[in-house]
Amino acid sequence: MYKNYHKGRMMTFTDQEVYNAVKHYLPQVNEYVKSHGGKIKLLGVKDNTVYIKLSGACHGCSLSLMTTKLVVEKSLRDYIDPRLVVINVDGKPENQLPETYYIDPEDQIELNKTTKERLLSAIKKFF
Repeated sequence: MYKNYHKGRMMTFTDQEVYNAVKHYLPQVNEYVKSHGGKIKLLGVKDNTVYIKLSGACHGCSLSLMTTKLVVEKSLRDYIDPRLVVINVDGKPENQLPETYYIDPEDQIELNKTTKERLLSAIKKFF
C-alpha cells in the first residue's frame, strides 16, 4: 500500500505516480469485474481522478456506476489514496476524458496501435 501520510499530513502524488500505482493494483481490482464478465481499462489520470473504461458485460450495464464507485474506486482508495475519484468514461458528457491527462507513453503507443487496428478492420469491408 502506498503510504501517503507524513507526520500526520497527507502527501500529494503526481499524476504519473497515481497512474503507476493504479496500473500496479488494477489487476487485483479487475478480478472482481472479470468474475462478472467485464474488464477494466486504465485510460489516464488527472488531478487525483482516475479515468477508466469498463468493457465486456460491464459496458452499458445498469450497475456499472455501482461497480465503478463501490468496487473500483473503493479498492483503489484503500490501496493508494482515499482522495482518489474514479470515472468510467462511458460516452456521457459528464464522464469524458479531460483534454489533457497523464498516460504512460508505452500505454499510449499500445492504445494508438489498437485504435488503428480497429479502424483498419472496420474499413476493410468496404474494399
